[in-house]
Amino acid sequence: MGHGIKCIGMLTSGGDAPGMNAAIRSVTRAAIFNNIRVKAIYRGYKGLITGEIKEFQTQNVSNIIQQGGTILKSARCAEFRTPEGRQLAYENLVKEEIDALVVIGGDGTFTGARLFSQEYDVPIVGLPGTIDNDLFGTDSTIGYDTALNTIIDAVDKIRDTASSHERLFFIEVMGRDAGFLALNSALASGAEAAIIPERETKVDQLEELIKNGFRKSKNSSIVIVSESEVTGGANGLAERMRREHPEYDVRVSILGHIQRGGSPTAYDRIIASRMGVAAIDALMDGLRNIMIGIVNNEIVHVPLAKAIKDDKPVNEQLLGVVQILSI
Repeated sequence: MGHGIKCIGMLTSGGDAPGMNAAIRSVTRAAIFNNIRVKAIYRGYKGLITGEIKEFQTQNVSNIIQQGGTILKSARCAEFRTPEGRQLAYENLVKEEIDALVVIGGDGTFTGARLFSQEYDVPIVGLPGTIDNDLFGTDSTIGYDTALNTIIDAVDKIRDTASSHERLFFIEVMGRDAGFLALNSALASGAEAAIIPERETKVDQLEELIKNGFRKSKNSSIVIVSESEVTGGANGLAERMRREHPEYDVRVSILGHIQRGGSPTAYDRIIASRMGVAAIDALMDGLRNIMIGIVNNEIVHVPLAKAIKDDKPVNEQLLGVVQILSI
């Protein structure tokens, strides 16, 4: 059966993302459907080292598809970055008779998985769970759509007060190295501009914004900013705006961890469910060191090395669309 795979382990790692529980449910039930035992590893790689492992049956994942966060918890684990930590993790895999791993997370999660797989020849399949949508090889990551909708809901509310007081709001969203959330939430919420890390190295986005006369026909404005150090963040841009253009009444709103929470959207539940089944299929087909992605609504297999190392390009043409629609 499935290249000798009789038992899989699964874990979630890194920042939580809505839809992770839908993925956990899917992986569990797809494995059981194929007569493969499932062992849940709590608190990510930390739980793999400490042996916080429990066998799951189908009822363990009942009524979780609608829940945000992850029932398996997540934790940072510096020890897994050491050879000694990974040795302990492998010993626990052997002890628990786990033949393969499904890991749900982002860039850091996959980096650890790839190294572990190389050192101990463990078949690993990754599911992209990160709200930043910054993994190469997939149109969308689990949690991105929900986070985007959460941002839009918050911006809609902030616009009410921005309009009432004729203010300029800089709203900071997550996306340390990637502007997908900022750019698409700006477009969907009708914001006047998006300031993203991918473009800041090419032009002074704030100066460009002022030169374009972004408030010539409006009494209030919303600018969505990626939290990146490259952009300066919302606070940095607001301070500069007050200094260089004191005529504007500037305010800052940092959305923070609200973006990670909440019940996943239908889209996130659907792709998480599809990806979970695809992960088990891939392991049964003898595949390893891959991420399950979705491109043009079709499941794809992406080498972990490619998903980690290759940059996922943001569509900067959308900045032009935002500008055109902001007049």
